[in-house]
Amino acid sequence: MTPETLRAALERSGAASSDFDLNPDVILPGRRILRDAAVLVPFVETERGLRLMLTKRSSKLRHHPGQIAFPGGKLDEGEGPVEAALREAREEVGLPEGAAEILGTLPSHETVTGFTVTPVVAQVAAFEPVPEPGEVQEVFTVPPDHVLRSARFVVEKRRWRGEWRRYYAVPYGPYYIWGATARILRGLAGRFDETDG
Repeated sequence: MTPETLRAALERSGAASSDFDLNPDVILPGRRILRDAAVLVPFVETERGLRLMLTKRSSKLRHHPGQIAFPGGKLDEGEGPVEAALREAREEVGLPEGAAEILGTLPSHETVTGFTVTPVVAQVAAFEPVPEPGEVQEVFTVPPDHVLRSARFVVEKRRWRGEWRRYYAVPYGPYYIWGATARILRGLAGRFDETDG
């Protein structure tokens, strides 16, 4: 995979996604207030070519402990999604200033926790990650072929607030990639399916 193929995929149309996509029976409150957030979807240059960088959240965190995630978080006052995604990546994994070339954004994703997340896709120059100890337990990379093919994703389910909830998962070795992270990647993978013929 090259930056050009990523750019071409981002130019294809796509729909917004949600943690509720696979759960059509869930009735969402009509007046819910969603907070704006952004994540960086960083494809890092390595000796083995571009690889997707992900984090494993600290097990000490109150929300989503130990889950696999993109670097990201809430938008600060006056920030756009790109600025927020880059700032969060600097804070969480030590992304150097100027190391990321923004390739584009994906449609927003609504999370079960009340956020509207804008995924910002970037090509990132090789760097040595520095995990922020309070938030990030580990930083690792995944080959694009593993997460950019829809056939690799499975639909699983678990109990949430007394109901069964279905979600996408795309496990990689010891890493269980699921929930919003997997749903965002599944949306990106769908854009590559269009070119498989």
